[in-house]
Amino acid sequence: MDVFERDFYEERRRSWRRSAFWKGFLVAAILAGIIAALSLPSAFEARGEHVARYSVNGLITDDPARDRLIADIAKDDAVKAVVVRINSPGGTTAGSEALYETLRAVAGEKPVVAVMGEVAASGGYVAAIAADHVVARGNTLTGSIGVIMEYPDLTGLIERIGIGVETVRSSELKAEPSPFRPTNPEARARDVAMIADSYEWFRGLVGARRDLGGADLDAVANGGVFSGRQALESGLIDEIGGEPEALAWLESRETGLGDLPVREWKVERDDGIVSGILGRITSTGGILTEISSRTGAKLYSIMR
Repeated sequence: MDVFERDFYEERRRSWRRSAFWKGFLVAAILAGIIAALSLPSAFEARGEHVARYSVNGLITDDPARDRLIADIAKDDAVKAVVVRINSPGGTTAGSEALYETLRAVAGEKPVVAVMGEVAASGGYVAAIAADHVVARGNTLTGSIGVIMEYPDLTGLIERIGIGVETVRSSELKAEPSPFRPTNPEARARDVAMIADSYEWFRGLVGARRDLGGADLDAVANGGVFSGRQALESGLIDEIGGEPEALAWLESRETGLGDLPVREWKVERDDGIVSGILGRITSTGGILTEISSRTGAKLYSIMR
C-alpha cells in the first residue's frame, strides 16, 4: 500500500469517526428533547392550583428547613389548602412550638386540616391542633398532653466500680442535673418549675384550640393516651377518618377544593440519618426538655 492509498484510508476513518460522533450527539439531543417534552405537562401541572400535603413523621425537633418549607406553602398562591399528615410520638418542646407556630401561620392564609396516622401524641398532637380541623382513625393513639424530662442516675454504678468523677464549674447550678452526682435540690426545683411552665403552655394551647376548660380540660390534660374514638368523645379531634374525609371537609369550606390535585411538599435533605441526628444533638445545649408519648421512643439527653 503506497503513501497516497494509506492517507486515503486514514482520512476515511477520521471522517467515519466524526460522522458517528455527530450522529450519536443528534440521537442524544432528540432523546433529551422527547424527555423534556414529556415532562412539561407535569411541570406545568405542579405549578397549577393544588392542595399541598405535608407530612410530619418521627421525632419533632427544631428544624429551620422544615419551617422555611411551610412558610413557602403559606406564600404560594397556587396552594389553596393544606393537608398535614402526622405520624409522630412527639418531640422536643421547642421543636413542637416552632412547628405549631409555622402551621398556624399557614392557617392564617388558607384552610389547614390535620390527618393523624398510627400515632399523633404529645408534640404530634401539638402539631395537629394547629390545624382548623383534626381527623384521626378510630385506633389512632393521640393525647399524651404533658411534658417530661428524664436523665439517668449513674452514681450507684460509679461507686460500685470505684470510678471517681472530678468536676470544676462556675456555680452549683451549672451542668445540673448530671448522671455522675446526686441531683442538687435547688437545681431539681428549677427543673420542676421549668417543666410546669412548659406544661401550662401545652395545656393552654389545648384549651384554646379545642375550646376546653375546667373539668373537661383536666380529664384530657393528665398525660394519658387516647384512641381516636375516645379523643372524638372528649373533644380532642373533630372527625374519624383519613385523607378522603379531610378533603371532603376542605370542599365543604370552599367549593372547588375537592377537584384540585393533592401534591406532596417535602424538605429535600442531603445528610444521612446518623449525621442529621448528631447535628441536632451537638447543636443543642443543656438537657433537652421533651414532649414525648409513652407509646413512642423517648430521647434521653445528657448534653451540655
